[in-house]
Amino acid sequence: MKKIKCATYEGLDAKVVDVELTLTRGLPSFSIVGMASMAITEAKERIKSALLSNEYTFPPKRITTLLAPSELAKSGSQFDLCMALMILLYDDAKDFDEWFVFGELGLDGLVKENTQLYPLILSLANQKLINKAIVPKSSLEKLSKIPGVAFYGVESLQEAKEVLTDESAQPSVTCNDINYPSFEIAKEKYYYVKEYKEDFHDVKGQEVAKRAALIAAVGLHNIILEGSPGCGKSMIANRLRYILPSMSEAEVLDMAKLQTLEGQEVDFKPHRPFKNPHHSATSASIFGGGSHKAKIGEVGLANNGILFFDELPHFSKNVLEALREPMQDNKIKISRVNSKIEYPANFLFVGAMNPCPCGNLLDPNKECRCNELEIQRYKNRLSDPFLDRIDLYVAMQQVDGNDKSSISSKEMHKVVLESQIFAKQRGQRSFNGKMCDEEIEQFCVMESDAKDVLEMATRQFNLSFRGIKKVQKVARTIADIAQSDMIQKEHILEALSYRRRS
Repeated sequence: MKKIKCATYEGLDAKVVDVELTLTRGLPSFSIVGMASMAITEAKERIKSALLSNEYTFPPKRITTLLAPSELAKSGSQFDLCMALMILLYDDAKDFDEWFVFGELGLDGLVKENTQLYPLILSLANQKLINKAIVPKSSLEKLSKIPGVAFYGVESLQEAKEVLTDESAQPSVTCNDINYPSFEIAKEKYYYVKEYKEDFHDVKGQEVAKRAALIAAVGLHNIILEGSPGCGKSMIANRLRYILPSMSEAEVLDMAKLQTLEGQEVDFKPHRPFKNPHHSATSASIFGGGSHKAKIGEVGLANNGILFFDELPHFSKNVLEALREPMQDNKIKISRVNSKIEYPANFLFVGAMNPCPCGNLLDPNKECRCNELEIQRYKNRLSDPFLDRIDLYVAMQQVDGNDKSSISSKEMHKVVLESQIFAKQRGQRSFNGKMCDEEIEQFCVMESDAKDVLEMATRQFNLSFRGIKKVQKVARTIADIAQSDMIQKEHILEALSYRRRS
């Protein structure tokens, strides 16, 4: 049984579809089975017209085309070319199992692109499922940026047939690498770009907050910045995106796929995503939703990047409590009647908030207009289970006219990259802020003094199990910045200084 591969979407990822075909005796007919959408079933007329328009014969037999697996719902017109080629090459002795074929057919046999093609192939490349593909020639300019795939551009059904039957056919284009600076560890490349549109050099003073931002960037630790209006909370959050760690090829491709879903132009630049929804945004826009087909939200689009909530307590209680699951599990599940989808949500959460509703509670030069009840109600919008998922809690310093710049984004990014290399060289795959229990046990090795300090802090501050692990992970990041193999006492002490005090 011959087959050619194509693909369709299921949730956020592309799924491989095997296109199989049989010609049997019986009344002439053409049927497509395997949960095909209307756009696919309409392909029967396009394929028949394309064959006859190019002086091919349409077999007077019972034609049955299977799109496997049958239980997977398929959509899109990219199956046209694949099914037409199966009919043309049914008697050919050659196997085509390693080929992917995409393209919509015109009635005259010309091959057209469709909107699903680019994100489909991006997703397949990210999953390392595709090596070579026949695609519409008009799509080559975009597709040529996808690394690791040999593309054969065709304009017509006849050209596609020649590519499949000619073993000497050469690809139209192959992109072997992402064109940005990189370094290699354990045979895997990591890409980065030194571009700082907003620089930490502009942030005067706030040394504690800048140190915490550096730690958050190295380990992707969740962080909350609390301070008076205008003290630099949003400045720090906006500059944090430019000093994040380098990205693997899989992360770059995954980000490119998310950009296509948002309708953005894809440039494969290794800048991690930055999402900052407004506090009036609905739960569906933040987490994803839809009555029939679940769509991705800001939390999923922030995967491998930053999710920034400015004016944190003004977000609805439902949103803040629902955020606890993706912050802990690094994924989000959306359940609807017609679909259940799981999205990766491995983001760095950044929150910014005032100390009270009027914002003047910590300002010695201004009078706070809030009473105790209003302040308590404001702070109670953030529950203890939510705050327990925060690694770094920073009280911003008061702004002083004599404050000066102390460090630039370029210098901070250099520290981040050196710390990332240090962590990767010991065989660690996850960022410190996203380590599981087994990885904590393996990589968060502490000296005896550090263990004693952590045990004392656990009793004194009544740390939860999650809180203890958060301290260990932050201390591991501080040790990485210091290029220390083991977590020392001073690393634990600094990590504890960022814990929120009740």
